[in-house]
Amino acid sequence: MRAGLLAVGVAGAAVLVTAPATAAQAADGGGTITVTPRAAPAGTDVDLRVTGCEGAAGSASSAAFVGPARLAPSADEPTLFAEARVKSSAAPRAYSVSVTCDGVEGKVKGTLRVVDESAAGASPVPSPTALVHAGGGGTAGRQALAVHRAPSAAPSEGPGTRHALIGLGLTAVAAVAVAVRSTRRRRSSGSQPRR
Repeated sequence: MRAGLLAVGVAGAAVLVTAPATAAQAADGGGTITVTPRAAPAGTDVDLRVTGCEGAAGSASSAAFVGPARLAPSADEPTLFAEARVKSSAAPRAYSVSVTCDGVEGKVKGTLRVVDESAAGASPVPSPTALVHAGGGGTAGRQALAVHRAPSAAPSEGPGTRHALIGLGLTAVAAVAVAVRSTRRRRSSGSQPRR
């Protein structure tokens, strides 16, 4: 019981600590959208967390975004999550963010404020101003979300030094076994009397 109360208290404190960095807005349909950070310079990324969608997918659109952000289930909360890139050409002002889910356009709405980079104290990362259609059927986005959900599911870079040394050791053992067997065969065939 005490552990449960302690966990609730810690979760409440975490919400209070992170509240200044985010902006959560409720929609008419009962959902919310949380944009982190709530004020971002052009050319940077923002995190979007959405509640109020019954399905496991959706999209968030804004005139400030490079393209629609594909929402997918978050690993740590019962929300939908996406990262969106703010256009490097976005002028400093407030932009509306609209979430489409459950077949309803604009089911959840929110706001993102783009700030002047000198006011934010950060330099923007260069970003494209339009979507790049590079093929692949959208697998890059799915892979990025899979890595976000479970970092252990990140793609492996192949065998490392340890695997190479184990392979060399096994190859050496196999070579010795073949050599010993060949030597025994020669000896056994050489010891037989010739007719």
